[in-house]
Amino acid sequence: MDTIFAQASAPGRAGVAVIRISGPRAFAIAEKITGQRPEGRESVLRNLRGAEAEVIDQALVLSFPGPNSFTGEDVVELQVHGSIAVVRAMLSLLSTFSETRMAEAGEFTRRALENEKLDLAQVEGLADLIEAETEAQRKQALRVLSGHLGARVEDWRKDLIRAAALLEATIDFADEEVPVDVTPEVNALLTKVGQELQAEARGTYVAERIRNGFEVAIIGAPNAGKSTLLNALAGRDAAITSEIAGTTRDVIEVRMDLGGLPVTLLDTAGLRDSDDKIEAIGVERAIERARAADLRVFLAAPDETLMIAPEPDDIVVRPKADLTGIEESGISGKTGQGVSELIARVQTTLSTKSARIGLATHERHRVALEQAVSCLAEVDVILQRGPDFYDLAAAELRFAIRALEALVGRIDVENLLDEIFTSFCVGK
Repeated sequence: MDTIFAQASAPGRAGVAVIRISGPRAFAIAEKITGQRPEGRESVLRNLRGAEAEVIDQALVLSFPGPNSFTGEDVVELQVHGSIAVVRAMLSLLSTFSETRMAEAGEFTRRALENEKLDLAQVEGLADLIEAETEAQRKQALRVLSGHLGARVEDWRKDLIRAAALLEATIDFADEEVPVDVTPEVNALLTKVGQELQAEARGTYVAERIRNGFEVAIIGAPNAGKSTLLNALAGRDAAITSEIAGTTRDVIEVRMDLGGLPVTLLDTAGLRDSDDKIEAIGVERAIERARAADLRVFLAAPDETLMIAPEPDDIVVRPKADLTGIEESGISGKTGQGVSELIARVQTTLSTKSARIGLATHERHRVALEQAVSCLAEVDVILQRGPDFYDLAAAELRFAIRALEALVGRIDVENLLDEIFTSFCVGK
C-alpha cells in the first residue's frame, strides 16, 4: 500500500500549516527528513531537511504508531510555518520518496473506514462537522462522529440476531419436543426494536433540517412590508423595497444563524390574484415554497382574508405597526417594533421542533431504517401464520439486519463511498 501525504490544514498563508503522512513508510520518511522521529504520541521540535541536507523549516513533529492513529496506520504530522513557500517545498520533497504519493480527496478518512477506526455513519458525521456553520450543526455532527448511532445500530442488530436465532432453533428442532415457546420473547424483541427504529426514522427529518437549514417563509399581501421585515431580520438590504405593489416577483433567500440553528428566511411575492403573467408565476412559486417551509410568518391585518391558511405552529403578526399604531402583535421592519419578539418566537418554535431530533441525519439513514421497519412488519405478519412459516420469518429478519449493517457501512456500500468521499478536501 502506498504511503500518502497532504496538507491537512487550510491552504494559503497562515501561522501554522499541518502536513500529514500516513502509511507503511511514514516513520522511515520522518526519520529521513528530521534525523530522528519522536517516540509514539510525543512531539519534538526538529529541523526539516531536503535532499541536499539543507534546512527547509523548523517544525513540530508528532508521530502516531498504528493502529492507534486516525487512519489506523503509522501517521506523522509536521506542523510547519504556514508559508506558501514552505508548504510547497515540503510537499515537493515528500513526492520524491518511492511508494509515496499525494493523498486523494478524503483518502485519510477512507483509510480510517477501511481499518475500522470509523464506521460509515461516523464518516458522514465528520463531513458534517467540517461543514458545520452553527452550534446546532456542530453538536449534531459531533454526536454522529462520536459513534452513538453505530452503537444503537449494534444494539438493534444484536436483538434481531437473537430473535432470528430463537426462530431458527425452533426450525432445527421441528421434529422434537421444544421445551420453551419462543414466540413471546421474539415478539417482545421485535416490538422493542420496531418502535425504536420508527422513532429514529421520524427524527431524521429534523436532523436533515439542522444539517441543511430550517426554512421560514414570510407571507402576506403585496406591499405588506415583507421585504422590509426581511432586511430588518437579516441586518442588511437583502431585498429591494418599494411602495409599488408586486415589486418582489421571485423568492428571495437569506441564510442566517438564529440561536445556533441554521435558518433560511424566504421573502415571497405578495399573495394576490393578478393578470400579470410574471407576477402570477411569482405568486404561484410563493405559495409552493410557503407550503413546503417549516414555519410561516404571516403579515396580515385582523380582518384580512389569507390565500393560505396558517397551521398551528405558524406565526401571525400585524404589519406596518409604525403606520397603524397597533401595539399587540404589531411589527414594523422600519422602526424595529416587534422584531425582537418575532425572532424569539421563531427561535422557540424551531427549538421545539429540534427537540424531536434523532441520531440518524441523512436520507440514506432514513431509507435504511424504513427498510428495516418494513421487514419487521412483514415478520410480524408471517409469525401469525404459525411455526410452519418460521423459516420465512427468519429470512425476513436477516433482511432487516442487512439493512442496519448497510447503514453503518458493513455491507453493500461500495457504490456510495466515492460519492461520500468527494465531499472531503484533500488532507482529510
